[in-house]
Amino acid sequence: MAMTETRPAVRRSPRRRRLLRLQEAPVLGLLFLCAAISILTTVGIVIVLVEEAVGFFREVSVLEFLTETRWTPLFVEKHFGVLPLLSATFLISALALAVAVPVGLGAAIYLSEYASPRVRAVLKPSLEVLAGIPTVVYGYFAITFIAPELLQRFLGQQTAFSALSAALAMSVLLLPMVSSLSEDAMRSVPASLREAGYALGSNRFEVAVRVVLPAALSGIVAAVVLAMARAVGETMIVTIAAGNVPNLSWNPLEAMQALPAYIVQVSLGDTPAGSLEYKTIFAVGLALFICTLLLNVAAQWLLSRFREAYE
Repeated sequence: MAMTETRPAVRRSPRRRRLLRLQEAPVLGLLFLCAAISILTTVGIVIVLVEEAVGFFREVSVLEFLTETRWTPLFVEKHFGVLPLLSATFLISALALAVAVPVGLGAAIYLSEYASPRVRAVLKPSLEVLAGIPTVVYGYFAITFIAPELLQRFLGQQTAFSALSAALAMSVLLLPMVSSLSEDAMRSVPASLREAGYALGSNRFEVAVRVVLPAALSGIVAAVVLAMARAVGETMIVTIAAGNVPNLSWNPLEAMQALPAYIVQVSLGDTPAGSLEYKTIFAVGLALFICTLLLNVAAQWLLSRFREAYE
């Protein structure tokens, strides 16, 4: 029997170790600086939002801001209730996700479990091209095609602007995000799980739904979380297509104004800097930041629960 030769462990002298640490120090410092810049940028944004919003809440009570049902800070008769903006934001986002998530998951299942390599090589890049289209194009697509050709003709919508029009355009924007990330998560599922399902007599659809989907659930939830955060913070589509009318209503065929759309309206207007009307954009921005943060925290909690359930 041949004897295997074992090599003694290489021991570096203290001087050699110090020299290596000195050589690595600039790289470590650069990497730390990159991480610190992202953290400091986030902290700076939060500080600016809170500082400016505090100035707004010195003149308008938080209770009025959260409970008043009218939002008219730019009118002669001023009301500062953010509920119409909040309701429009969540209604448009929910409608967009209600379309994008099922269609995106269906596309992901087809690409992962049914499509041939040649078909997948064509369809997946085609879907991902949708994510690169400027959102202003989606906004004008909503008011030139979705509203007049679909909603006004078949649902009786009265104007070219509505929450549903913006939501349908936004769902097209979210579709590649949901489908691509979900398909990547499903393809990462080990082939042995699929083979075990087939060995038990399951067909391809049953394996995809009962085996692959649960195994890839954490990645799918992450895709939905990203799509949800993108929907809540989307600006140009809701600015162009939703109508920019502060309207507390749950009728998706009516014109509405979302949180990001109001920020654009005031930022591009003639509102004097430092005035109460100008400070509303920071109060609205802080509300949008808090909503996005809470949604991400809730989604991370759900994601951890799903991982515990399937590990």
